[in-house]
Amino acid sequence: MTENQIGTICVDAAIKVHRELGPGLLESVYEIVLAHELQQRGLKVERQVPIAITYEGLVFVEGFRADLLVEDKVIIEIKSVDQLSKASRKQIQTYLKLRGAKLGYIFNFGEALMKDGIVRAVNGLEEEVSRRGAETQRRRRGKAPAAILV
Repeated sequence: MTENQIGTICVDAAIKVHRELGPGLLESVYEIVLAHELQQRGLKVERQVPIAITYEGLVFVEGFRADLLVEDKVIIEIKSVDQLSKASRKQIQTYLKLRGAKLGYIFNFGEALMKDGIVRAVNGLEEEVSRRGAETQRRRRGKAPAAILV
């Protein structure tokens, strides 16, 4: 199964969980319930997965913890806040880089509508390269804004 196929299942599951539980609960509740929902859909899910940091030969195994790791490919960070901070968006990108993963999501269950609380992050995913190449071509022709992926 590809990262994008896994991601589609994850987004669908997050929307279902949000519809059932609504916004405003603790992040830990959403984490447990979303992990259960993904497992019910046949996916391998790990919770609170350590993400190691290596710096000049020093390895710090417990540097960070990803909320969910799905099929050893997709990282999910769960939030339950009124509004995501820039730090949260940077956090998922850092996790992808440190883990060598290609796709990650932030699911903010604090939003009134789950679709407004989904942030998709990529790190070297094949479609990212294709989109950037196409976006560069459009910019050169003056037909697209400079901003591309989240």
